[in-house]
Amino acid sequence: MAGSKSLTILYDTIRWEEKSLYEAAKKKGVDIDNVDIKNLKVRLDDGKAYAGKIVLQRSVSYFKSLHATAALEGMGAQVINPLRVASITGNKLFAHMEFKKAGVNTPKAIAAFSEESAIASLEEFGYPAVIKPTVGSWGRMIGLLRDKDAAQAVVEDREHMFPLYHIYYFEEFVKRPPRDIRAIVVGDHVVAAIYRYSGEGEWKTNMALGGRAEVCPVTKELEDICMKATKAVGGQIVGVDLMEGEKDGLMVHEVNNTTEFKNTVRVTGVDIPGQMVDYALSLNKR
Repeated sequence: MAGSKSLTILYDTIRWEEKSLYEAAKKKGVDIDNVDIKNLKVRLDDGKAYAGKIVLQRSVSYFKSLHATAALEGMGAQVINPLRVASITGNKLFAHMEFKKAGVNTPKAIAAFSEESAIASLEEFGYPAVIKPTVGSWGRMIGLLRDKDAAQAVVEDREHMFPLYHIYYFEEFVKRPPRDIRAIVVGDHVVAAIYRYSGEGEWKTNMALGGRAEVCPVTKELEDICMKATKAVGGQIVGVDLMEGEKDGLMVHEVNNTTEFKNTVRVTGVDIPGQMVDYALSLNKR
């Protein structure tokens, strides 16, 4: 598979995105190796068995993606995105700290590590607040805590869950229009962006919850903050999610390692999968 016209796509679920990447690569005459991560076996003592291979990491599972990336990089592969990116972007607390170190405008947050300190920290932080699992996606287990009673009920419930959920991460509830922004970064620029509007009766903007999408102009301000956030985590191909705060302007609240881009392609018409494939192949020329 070595060479400038070969590519591995590592996946665990075949979504529209993975199909579009495969089709884009085939159109470009690329030798594609589709690998289901569930079938992946890596001899960890096999030197540089994957040297020269370019791997697009598209696995949805954070933990499988993280460990597979570590194994493949150790064997000499160039994985997009690298291990550091996967590790940081997959954990909201880790990402928040990198954003702050880099001076990226992001919502205020607080962390706590027990039921008691979680409630005490919220009394200090103030309501309403948003509780998020440090590891998670698609808006799952994110809740809006409007007062102490709501907080106590949610925190008490999480104490009976897996230990990961005993790490409490709270963000300020940012006053904003009923939408956020998803921008797609490939290499050193933003290739497209969309507004994602909340569905009826929803405060979250996830498209899976009934939201709608519209084209978002890629202004210099948007490009600058997206690239600043991308560089803060070391990203190569990422999705950057932003909010338009009434007080603080554009704020990055997440960078996605294996970003979804179906709706961005549908709304903007930009050939994102084609650009992703071109970028991946360019790594072999550097």
